[in-house]
Amino acid sequence: MSGIEIMSSYRKSKSLNRSSSINKTILFGRSKSFNRSTLSPLNGGSPKALSAASPRPNRLSCVSQWSRMLIVIGLFVSFIIFFAGGYIYVLPSLSPEFLGYSLSVFNNSMVGCDIFNGSWVLDDAYPLYNASECPFAEQGFNCLGNGRSDNDYLKWRWKPKHCDLPRFDVYSILERFRNKRIVFVGDSMSRTQWESLICLLMTGVEDKKSVYEVNGNNITKRIRFLGVRFSSFNFTIEFFRSVFLVQHGLIPRHAPRRVTSTLKLDKLDNISNEWLHADILIFNTGQWWVPGKLFQVGCYFQVGNSLKLGMSIRTAFRLALGTWAAWVERSIDTNKTHVFFRTFEPSHWSDQSHRLCNVTQNPMTEPNGREHHVFSDSVLEVIKNVKIPITVLNITSLSSFRSDAHVGQWNDNQSAPDCAHWCLPGVPDVWNEIFFSCLFHDCGLHLQ
Repeated sequence: MSGIEIMSSYRKSKSLNRSSSINKTILFGRSKSFNRSTLSPLNGGSPKALSAASPRPNRLSCVSQWSRMLIVIGLFVSFIIFFAGGYIYVLPSLSPEFLGYSLSVFNNSMVGCDIFNGSWVLDDAYPLYNASECPFAEQGFNCLGNGRSDNDYLKWRWKPKHCDLPRFDVYSILERFRNKRIVFVGDSMSRTQWESLICLLMTGVEDKKSVYEVNGNNITKRIRFLGVRFSSFNFTIEFFRSVFLVQHGLIPRHAPRRVTSTLKLDKLDNISNEWLHADILIFNTGQWWVPGKLFQVGCYFQVGNSLKLGMSIRTAFRLALGTWAAWVERSIDTNKTHVFFRTFEPSHWSDQSHRLCNVTQNPMTEPNGREHHVFSDSVLEVIKNVKIPITVLNITSLSSFRSDAHVGQWNDNQSAPDCAHWCLPGVPDVWNEIFFSCLFHDCGLHLQ
């Protein structure tokens, strides 16, 4: 809001009658002006009324005094109307309700409330959509569609200790995203959140055919780029597959035989230019930073021309984050782009070494050490030293309770139960609700 201009003019009238008009125009994001013109007899009166032939000049003086009093009263009333108009029209445009949420579900304010510290509570208003009715939800994540018989895992809502997450208002959020470009960058967990966001927003679109993948592709883990356009609102939600964020290169010269590829920790992914000029960027990485996807398949670390055969995964992860952070500082226009980084998502394998998966019927009462992860700690440590603002979606702890919400055996490959990925609808929807809260409000992890 750039300000409110008030213009008042007093003009001569041929009578003692006074008329006033107040024109109000309220526009969010532009300047507001209240134009008011008032016609009054202050600068002159009727020649007949002020004629020298008047037998009672004192009465004329009295009339003049009353006119002045009426003018003062009129100005005072106009002043009150002006401020009342400002209260009625301007303040709603600044409220969280305008930003896409209802005030009725707020506990005072989000300011000062740690939305990542709370508990899961049952809520019959969930789930927020049906995966079988969303063409952008992968079949492998549709647990109900794949035969899961219990549905209690769909009914849990995240409740911060000292406030409430704003209730999902799809129509307001669709309007807020109008003409925007939202980009997810990361691994399959990022793609799951991307699918969740699309399914959430499609519940507010009447013409489902107006939402489509821009290249006509089916949703699959094999494609590096997927983009879904909401044509009625002129915005896109895109996903770029970049599981490490840095470049995955070929075998360097003179490398030992066990080396089949390298991660170039000092070079960001070669598709990073395609992430630029987004209105919202949401990054994640972590699931592929494990021995089974690195050393055991011959992938080692490289910095410059130097091969780092003895470097630990944790050290390499931090170096890669530093490369990403330097790129963000160098390349992102913070006047246009809001940057997010979502922390690591815990898995719930019963036996990690043997990949045993036991999906529970209810959330865990204790996270059993999963509420912290070295990758999430590294994200926080790196981002706090970045010179531009980045919002951290710290979902590690809240997700650690949800041993009931993984796809388990109800995926598209029942011979390989999965306790890493999540059912849709499910936990990724809550990640997006937190994303909305941080996008439209201050969620408390806005680091700089």
